[in-house]
Amino acid sequence: MGTVARLLIRRIGLLIALLATVFVAVELLPGNTARAVLGRDATPEQLAAKRHELGLDRPLPQRFWNWITGVATGDFGRTARGMPINQLLADKFPPTLLLGGLAILLTVVISLALGSWWAMRGGSVLTRVLQPATTMAVAVPEFVVATLLILVFALGLGWLPAVTITGRSGFPAGADMAVLPVLALALPQIGWNTRVVRAAIADAARAPHVESAVLDGLSTRTVLLRHLLPFALPTIVASFATTVGMVLGGSLVVETIFNYPGLGAVLAGSVADRDVSVIAAVVALSGTVIMCMLALADAVRAWSLRGSR
Repeated sequence: MGTVARLLIRRIGLLIALLATVFVAVELLPGNTARAVLGRDATPEQLAAKRHELGLDRPLPQRFWNWITGVATGDFGRTARGMPINQLLADKFPPTLLLGGLAILLTVVISLALGSWWAMRGGSVLTRVLQPATTMAVAVPEFVVATLLILVFALGLGWLPAVTITGRSGFPAGADMAVLPVLALALPQIGWNTRVVRAAIADAARAPHVESAVLDGLSTRTVLLRHLLPFALPTIVASFATTVGMVLGGSLVVETIFNYPGLGAVLAGSVADRDVSVIAAVVALSGTVIMCMLALADAVRAWSLRGSR
């Protein structure tokens, strides 16, 4: 069995362990799912009947086993309010995927450009600005960035809307409504990945073949594209794969701030209802996406190491 396959199996095991932890954590939260669904005026008999209907009167390991075996067949079950979770995810995950995809695309393009420039032009004015700017971007969490963007571009300048209005398609009614959420997700990741790209290229530049290429008079662009980036690629791709997880996690918070129509609102509502099936389904879906991206990064790294031998 190859290294990538072993890593994939290990990550599937970690994902299952994480989902079990989610079940335990929700069980320990104060509150009652049946009470959240039926309201304060529900009688003890109604609460007991609802708990039996939802399976909450069964042992936690049995409930987790029933849920995870259903997931293995592609069925996430139903919410505590009776809606199919598969349909809920099908409606709400595409907007989140669009938001995260745009943030990741922006991160990849800008961090590659800035990191390469920083590595190749170490003494320029721009590179002296990048050192504190990227440090600040990494240090500030997404919800703080989102708040600052709203204060400046929505309330201060009035250029962009601070709240997302959902159209009939389930996506934002206007493209301008996605600008601030995308920036709130992308800016911290741009700061981090710019530093990673710069460090990876700087490490690759110490290789003897790079020094030979420079002495041969090759242009900076040629040296970067042919001799530096291919050797820095495994580190850069691994960083971008990690960014996928950070963006998906951050999007749940950013969506709530901007009233964006994605999984953020679903997760917030399910936590309020103590609906463990929905929470675990969101974690499973996000974890699968992250796991696939990490597997891709592992494959790129294995391919790069095989090509360098």
